[in-house]
Amino acid sequence: MDLHGFHHITSDLKTTDIAMPVMFIGHGNPMNGISDNAFTKALASMGQTLKDKPRAILVISAHWLTKGTHVLVAPQPETIHDFGGFPEALYQVQYPAPGAPEVARETKNLITSTQVVEDEQWGLDHGAWTVLKHMYPLADIPVYQLSIDYHQPPEYHFKLAAELQALRRKGVLIMGSGNIVHNLRQIIFTDNAKPYDWAVSFDALVKEKLEKGAFQDLINYHTLGQAAQLSIPTNDHYLPMLYTLGLVNKNEQIAFTYEEIQNGSISMRCFQTV
Repeated sequence: MDLHGFHHITSDLKTTDIAMPVMFIGHGNPMNGISDNAFTKALASMGQTLKDKPRAILVISAHWLTKGTHVLVAPQPETIHDFGGFPEALYQVQYPAPGAPEVARETKNLITSTQVVEDEQWGLDHGAWTVLKHMYPLADIPVYQLSIDYHQPPEYHFKLAAELQALRRKGVLIMGSGNIVHNLRQIIFTDNAKPYDWAVSFDALVKEKLEKGAFQDLINYHTLGQAAQLSIPTNDHYLPMLYTLGLVNKNEQIAFTYEEIQNGSISMRCFQTV
């Protein structure tokens, strides 16, 4: 692997008139990292059909929660297996994509609403690599992550994301990775689990709000009734979607690239701008 070449790519991003799309991926169960199912096939298709190959990928994952905002500047991030109780084969998976330290520092400079901490210790958590393994199996695109300041309210994350808009015009694919519906307390660990009615209802409501561009309603999700409360018992997996929405331009539409409820209580809905 030519790390010098990757450094050249990541340190010389040119601004263009065409913005990369911004994505939200419902990543779900870590086992999707090694599964061959409808969801992972859809991920592969997303990578193949994207018009332009990204020069770098920024992931905002539900699994990097911090006090303050951190950005990953590691030149060769490790693959983090941040889960327990799964088959050994899952722990053997590596996603050896290079990092993007120069782009990460440019990201830090774009954010003026808060101080951003450079972090070399984090790697690529399963919100990133279980997705990218299917989208870009060659691991030849530089990848870095931005953490979620879990001490801040939803509106904060939506507004912070808007500060990253310039990255899209420099060939950076920005991806929020979480789940719209994510209730582990009521999860059913079978492949054919029947979705809970409240999970189906809230997932459909969010789809409707996305289609209408009613992003403020989604920021204020706590006003959306009992189905919202059951779907978002904690908002760690919901917040990555708000980063995606904060980067949607007024002239863009949202296209749904996958929809399913896995394990009864996990929405796998994915979408991107077009």
